[in-house]
Amino acid sequence: MRVRNEEEYQRKKNDIMEKCFDCYAEHGLGSIGIKGLAEACGCTSANLYMYFENLDDLIIQATAHCMSRVEEDFMAKAPVDPQDLWRFIDEIPYWTAQKHGKKYRLMYQVYTHPKYRQYGKEFFEGVDKRYTQYARGLESKLGIPSEKLVPLIFILIRACVHYALFEDEFYLHSQIDVLKESLVMFMEKYRNQSGSH
Repeated sequence: MRVRNEEEYQRKKNDIMEKCFDCYAEHGLGSIGIKGLAEACGCTSANLYMYFENLDDLIIQATAHCMSRVEEDFMAKAPVDPQDLWRFIDEIPYWTAQKHGKKYRLMYQVYTHPKYRQYGKEFFEGVDKRYTQYARGLESKLGIPSEKLVPLIFILIRACVHYALFEDEFYLHSQIDVLKESLVMFMEKYRNQSGSH
């Protein structure tokens, strides 16, 4: 009996998930069946079932995998230098919409569907943890406690995602303005506190 090469199996599975997710993002969740997905992957429907129990399993796994990749992409651009913060805040919503808009629209279709909602909840619990960890890393650089930074990070993420979904400039600018004002206010507050000790 042939032994499965786990690394090759995972690489192929990742490739299939990414192609299927892109296919759904392009055509919509209900617009393409297993045959169309297999075609996009350059394989047969039977091949897809070697990696996933059924179509639901493929959708759940592909969404989690691809949105994790989007998040990694986003975090790779996140500033580590406080001097870069303002540029990042101004540019990232537009970059997100241009590069990942279709993926965010698909993610919302999937994770708001009653059948998949629980998986969305689990995915976002992981997101919460990762952004909390990022805030802890920023704490010493910005001089702002991480528990204050976490909600500010979420304001930015929400503004980016909302803009990627709807390209709503009014919503974007109102969120970004409040975010910047809050950052300035917190920076001054905690700078003054540390200076008075």
